[in-house]
Amino acid sequence: MDQQAVHRTGRGGPNLDAGRRREMGAAFQDGGEHYDRVRPGYPPASLDWLLAACPVAPVDAVDIGAGTGKYTVLLLERGLAVTAVDPSEDMLAELKRLHPTALAVTGTAEHLPLPEACMDLATVAQAWHWCDPFAASASIARVLRPGGVLGLVWNQLDVQQPWVHRLSRIMHAGDVHRPGFRPALGPGFTDLDAQVTGWTQPMTPPDLLELAKSRSYYLRASEATRARVLTNLRWYLGEHLGHDDDDTLEVPYLTTTWRALRN
Repeated sequence: MDQQAVHRTGRGGPNLDAGRRREMGAAFQDGGEHYDRVRPGYPPASLDWLLAACPVAPVDAVDIGAGTGKYTVLLLERGLAVTAVDPSEDMLAELKRLHPTALAVTGTAEHLPLPEACMDLATVAQAWHWCDPFAASASIARVLRPGGVLGLVWNQLDVQQPWVHRLSRIMHAGDVHRPGFRPALGPGFTDLDAQVTGWTQPMTPPDLLELAKSRSYYLRASEATRARVLTNLRWYLGEHLGHDDDDTLEVPYLTTTWRALRN
């Protein structure tokens, strides 16, 4: 895995109202096995940077919006006692199958079913945009111990590369943040900062089609729209870029990790 870390901060970002968040987020209630199979993981450098901000060696961590455990596995590999929280029973069933040592709990960022001041680290990977940021901040601040760390993590296709930019447009990869993005947080947190890690994921053209099928745009689309997305992808990867189905493409990603400290 090729990694390069830099610091970036700024302002701006997507603006989804509560109804739109619920509508789009509902697309991920099912399909846990497919999601885990086609979605990328996260670089260890993301967690390294979060742990470096912990005032004491963390013991307890909660992974919120954990899905099938794509970020949970990093926490477990560091020996942390992990509670994985997600609203989808289907996603949690896959997480429990893959990572039985994690405690899987049904819940949301806004209403965490956990005691007060029980966690040293809270992570939200690829899910903060589905949350009410102020209600979620208050809920997370309640369960973190003083000085605890909150990490907000996004995997994004590296659209600075022209072929990937066009790929993301065809896939309708709506989670690619515009320049200056800065996540909203409630008053319970301070010292917001970010790290960006560049890495690559080897994928075949069929893998990329399956990745497109795991995105909220595709999951919520009509059958006609889904067919159009897949047809355009096949044309782009095969006819336009000239790749065969068994070719391996090194797909570049940027993982942005934001961290903040509980007041």
